[in-house]
Amino acid sequence: MTAQNVDVLDDTLVSCLEDRLSQLLRAEHTDTLTLEGRFEITRISAAFSGRPGAAPRAILMAGLQGSGKTTLARALEEAGFWRLCPDEEMFRRYGHYGRDFPRGEFRVREAPVLKDIALELQELLAAGRDTVVDHGFWTPEERAHWAATVMEAGGDPVLIYLPVPHEVRWDRIRKRNEQSLIDPNSIEFSEEDLLRHAGRFYPPTDDEPHIVYDGHPENVLAALRRARPSMDGGPH
Repeated sequence: MTAQNVDVLDDTLVSCLEDRLSQLLRAEHTDTLTLEGRFEITRISAAFSGRPGAAPRAILMAGLQGSGKTTLARALEEAGFWRLCPDEEMFRRYGHYGRDFPRGEFRVREAPVLKDIALELQELLAAGRDTVVDHGFWTPEERAHWAATVMEAGGDPVLIYLPVPHEVRWDRIRKRNEQSLIDPNSIEFSEEDLLRHAGRFYPPTDDEPHIVYDGHPENVLAALRRARPSMDGGPH
């Protein structure tokens, strides 16, 4: 292919992108723009500004306590993802759950932490950084909210579902409870807590595209590489 042909191809692509952008902006003006359309505007704008590469990924996880979220998040961190952990920020701000602040105040104190984490997530995605949120999103509404947060920043949300039986999770939590005073990722829970929380958890269905975690981080990384062959495992 000659340089002239490349130029013609580029001009054609630019023309198509301009037409599509005009359609999206008209939809935005009439308040009919979908979330996916807003994401598309961000990507087209990025292409026009000369920023290379695919959209940065944000890994969101659906899983209860003891399902292996932090293990997976740290494996992704080693592969080049930036890890954000609300539990660690909670520990830094407030100390030990149940000792330094009452157990009944967890949700109230967590709300501003999650808000700040969401802002940091958007900043990282806007800078082109692949990111993993080391947190369990229990409901479709919560997951949709965070996916929207990701897409508004020009990122590509990827949901990982971590299905682990209660008995396995409780065995992990029992051992982890021994470290709760010093490890921000080892919040103390009773078995009754786990059973109660399981009643509030809604696994993703086929309406929420997701990757099922089988306990082996390397399989998640392989699935991500298959979806995006250029992923080299290095920092972005």
